[in-house]
Amino acid sequence: MVDHTTVLIAGAGPAGLVLGNLLQAQGIRTLVVERSGREQVQTRARAGFLGPNSARILTEHGLASGMIHKGRTHGVCAFRFEDGEFELDYSRLGQGEVHTVYPQQDLVTDLLAEYLDRGGEIRFGATVTDVDAGTATLRYRDERGEGVATGRFLAGCDGSNGATRRAVPGRRLTQDHGVSWLALLAEAPQSMAAVTYAIHDDGFAGHMARSPEVTRYYLQVPSGDDPEAWTDERIWAALDTRMRTAEFGQLKQGPVVERRIVRLRSDVADPIQHDRLFLAGDAASLISPSAAKGANLAIMEAEVLATAIVSALLHDDERPLAAYSRTCLPRVWRAQEFSRWMIDLLHTRDDDFHRALRRARLHGLRDSRAHQNFFAEHYVGI
Repeated sequence: MVDHTTVLIAGAGPAGLVLGNLLQAQGIRTLVVERSGREQVQTRARAGFLGPNSARILTEHGLASGMIHKGRTHGVCAFRFEDGEFELDYSRLGQGEVHTVYPQQDLVTDLLAEYLDRGGEIRFGATVTDVDAGTATLRYRDERGEGVATGRFLAGCDGSNGATRRAVPGRRLTQDHGVSWLALLAEAPQSMAAVTYAIHDDGFAGHMARSPEVTRYYLQVPSGDDPEAWTDERIWAALDTRMRTAEFGQLKQGPVVERRIVRLRSDVADPIQHDRLFLAGDAASLISPSAAKGANLAIMEAEVLATAIVSALLHDDERPLAAYSRTCLPRVWRAQEFSRWMIDLLHTRDDDFHRALRRARLHGLRDSRAHQNFFAEHYVGI
């Protein structure tokens, strides 16, 4: 069985589905090959903070209906540490921009439905076994057996460990930040109006609302911890301590319905293209979740790549495709730099010198308008 299309896309995450939608809207045929089933694709809980550039892209291309009706704008974050609590209204700082809180699984569900409505094709449950960047060809295996898909161009949007990433020669620049989080979803209303970052000698804790009924929490934990060893009682006790609830008020508790360990690490492919193959999303660069940049980078890269493919196919100009890595990688590295800045700000290390530097940085964020503007511009931007 051989599938022929114009643009072949590996991966049905935000990068692959935004790309597919933008190309289908231009009359360019696409086929998505996705290793997971449809239900898993639509229920994978990931980041939920969309920056203004992502909101613009989705809105301009008719992909924002769910975000507009169910998303919530957010422009304030708070920091708690040994010297108290302060808020930053970043909607009034920097460029005066905000996030839109919209869970990624809802966004992916919207994008998938729109992609199919626009005539896009998708193969779920298809594991890629071989990639040929020179001919834009994938070999895969699904419930029907062995298959081959080929196109004019191939977009690798199948993650940092996907087959397309391995087909791009070049450097893979990696960084293990030496920090792990216990990522939690609790069926509990948000306890604070703002995203809250709590810095404590026991470790970082974070509070991020996802919906009126569900809240995302993070706890810094030792690497290698078993998430199942963290009972609900132990989780809420740790959150109470690190969020300093004795000082600032109790959390609204509820059952913890998801717990998993997230190792904070980053890697960047350089270049992110080879022959007819172009990487986007986590396949191009994996970024730690400390600054909520992953989905936003994926959507940015999808728009850049879609524009370049349209230029090549409809206007016979491949110069934007040739410049794809040069266009995207500077933005990727700016996001990586701010992510590392946030890691150093938030996390506890067994080092008194580092603790003193971290405290000074928090004082700067609290007291200096210049520091606040720097934070606001980088927090929401790519």
